[in-house]
Amino acid sequence: MTQVGEGQEADESAPPVMTFGAPTAGEVLAERYELVEHINNDSAGRLVWRGVDVILRRPVAVVLRYPGGDSATEMLQAAVAASRVIHPNLVGVYDAIDEADRAYVVREWVDGQSLRDLAADGPLDPARATAIGNAVASALAAVHATGMVHGNVHPGTVMISDEGRVVLADARTDGADSQENDIRAVGGVLYFALTGYWPHAEAPLHGATAGHGRAAIPDAVRDAGGALAAPRQVRAGVPAYLDDLTMDLLDAEIAPPSSDVLAAELARLDVPAEEEHYLENSGPLRFAAETGEEPSPLAAAGGRKVAVGIAGLLAVALVGLLIGISTLGDKDPQASQSPTPSSSAPAGDATPAAVAVRKLPVKDVRIIDPDGKRDELTDAKKVTDGDPDKGWGTDTYTAAKFGNRKSGMGIWLDLGAPHTVKSVQAVLSARGASAQLLTGTINPPSTTNGDKQLMANYKTAKNAIGQPFVDHDGTTMAFDGFDADTKYQYLLFWITELPVSERGFQVDVQEITVQGS
Repeated sequence: MTQVGEGQEADESAPPVMTFGAPTAGEVLAERYELVEHINNDSAGRLVWRGVDVILRRPVAVVLRYPGGDSATEMLQAAVAASRVIHPNLVGVYDAIDEADRAYVVREWVDGQSLRDLAADGPLDPARATAIGNAVASALAAVHATGMVHGNVHPGTVMISDEGRVVLADARTDGADSQENDIRAVGGVLYFALTGYWPHAEAPLHGATAGHGRAAIPDAVRDAGGALAAPRQVRAGVPAYLDDLTMDLLDAEIAPPSSDVLAAELARLDVPAEEEHYLENSGPLRFAAETGEEPSPLAAAGGRKVAVGIAGLLAVALVGLLIGISTLGDKDPQASQSPTPSSSAPAGDATPAAVAVRKLPVKDVRIIDPDGKRDELTDAKKVTDGDPDKGWGTDTYTAAKFGNRKSGMGIWLDLGAPHTVKSVQAVLSARGASAQLLTGTINPPSTTNGDKQLMANYKTAKNAIGQPFVDHDGTTMAFDGFDADTKYQYLLFWITELPVSERGFQVDVQEITVQGS
């Protein structure tokens, strides 16, 4: 069983592992993480163990490196950065500890296998390859939205759990990484899933060379001139639109789209196999540059392109990342109810520029406290001022549910006018909070009665955006699930349980960001 987290086997280029002081089964690290079984060593020579968090009683993966200290800085920094991004297609990072003689990262444990191992018995069918590419692009879009880079996307770090969930693991960034390399690596993942070969020999993708599992991945097929063979030339049955998209992403002469646009397009293409024929009849897509920029080479280039009509392109730009967070075999109910984009534009028509997704301004923000004394209402505007070091905080309570005296507290946002909203991200000061995102149609006065009226209007099942976070193990909550055909003006980030702090239960909301158009 391959561990989701760093479970690819080491190849012949992996550095030797220092075994002095190596752990043993039954040892408890940091008085919390009990080591159960040594699974393998990853491609960087680190030890991968299956363990148990003895406090929360949940399985974990523990990745150990000898020694710690300065030599483990990159591993620990990458883990800390990854822990800040919460997404269903990213492996969860729980802890990162440096003990000088060794360092280790504690991660989510998910039973499953890597894409590399999954394709060992043969290439995947186009529908499944598209679904995996969709999940990887969606994970990258979440990472890129924070300004970070993953830097290690390849078949050994794309994991598929036994329940069908696709997870991107093992972020390993350095100065050579870029978001463009991440996006082009999605093309490599699609190519591998469709053919069983990795297109790295002629123009290696960063993180896909020796030392990251290359020995276990067959090289791509090329012609006498060194040109990469298209997936349709390697195997039969690959749809033209998927072949075109894959080769475009691998073509250094074509500027790739942003990760959120790519995720949206792959989400559109992620249809049941029996419905794939509908995609073959669409017009050509040109990924467009953001407003005010020169069109990218992909927007202007002719020839091989992804199939989608003008109406489909507009839907892609509006839906963006949020449709893309569908997990394999477990689509978001709201996303699945969205109407299928039409493709009524005649082939050959000029394609309009995509609507740019941007950070939406917040006209007004205030604290909602229908059950309290209304003495915690100051500093609300710090939540949307763009400074993550300043925010609004609750008082300290004796119990997680606001001392069992309140149903909750919230931060209400007025966007000033109805907008198409793509995502809302809330950054908190601590892990362990529970919260949900709501919407509504009224803006009553900021009084106790006004807050009660607002909650009666907002707190209904139909007004919930996505799924609530319960005892969240991260500090960032990303809410998706917005209806692409609905415009939103009023949003409410509603906190139902507080995390434990040094003196009781308390949380600060550092920043809330709304993305849309």
